[in-house]
Amino acid sequence: MDYYINNATWATLSSHLKTLPFIHTSNDTQLRLFIEAIFYIAKTGCQWRLLPQHYGCWRAIHRRYKRWSFQGIWQFLMRKVSDIDDQEVMIDSTIIRAHSCATGYKKGEQSACGLGRTAGGLTSKIHALVDALGNPIHFIISPGQEHDAKKSLDLIDGIKESSLLADKAYDAQFLIDKAKDRQIEVVIPPKKNRIEKRFYDKHRYKERHLVECFFNKIKHFRRIFSRFDKTVECFLGFIYFTSTLIWLR
Repeated sequence: MDYYINNATWATLSSHLKTLPFIHTSNDTQLRLFIEAIFYIAKTGCQWRLLPQHYGCWRAIHRRYKRWSFQGIWQFLMRKVSDIDDQEVMIDSTIIRAHSCATGYKKGEQSACGLGRTAGGLTSKIHALVDALGNPIHFIISPGQEHDAKKSLDLIDGIKESSLLADKAYDAQFLIDKAKDRQIEVVIPPKKNRIEKRFYDKHRYKERHLVECFFNKIKHFRRIFSRFDKTVECFLGFIYFTSTLIWLR
């Protein structure tokens, strides 16, 4: 079964891709075939060498995908097509099991590449920032055992005069203080062991399910449901690519 990008989606992607100085091609058909090959890999999660032949040489497609990932082109695409509603933002994380294809680092290097060992084996954690409608804004990859709150400040970098919705794992004083400095209203339930209980709007907190819905959407792509990519850049490339498609739906 092949996967195709419809004409309306391709028209939007093509208009933004052609503005990049890194892309040197005037063949719109070949460019679309390459994007559809990446869509096929992301959706099926298959090995690169199993890519159907009508997409082209799998080695060339793989090299091109890696180059685009390291150049940040997939992230650029998502930001170009996004129309962020930052009246509210939500942060959360999800754990991804790493396949053996993503392993093989030297001792001490796997943590820097976003891999960690938990009770379930080698895992990575996707930290996500979404807007008021549950659409993606930014991502960070960390080892699976790392606490959610450690990446929270990096996630909300650039967010000001908004409302921040998150679960109890983010009830950290350093995050709350930073949010107040940026005039961000915190909607985070306090932990049970907090001495001074903090008020939060329980009705607004119910909207936090949108970030969980977003994780559900991207996990329909098998290349994200399990991590097959050895480098963080390539794994993030698939996350930003699928998030671009979610913005265009």
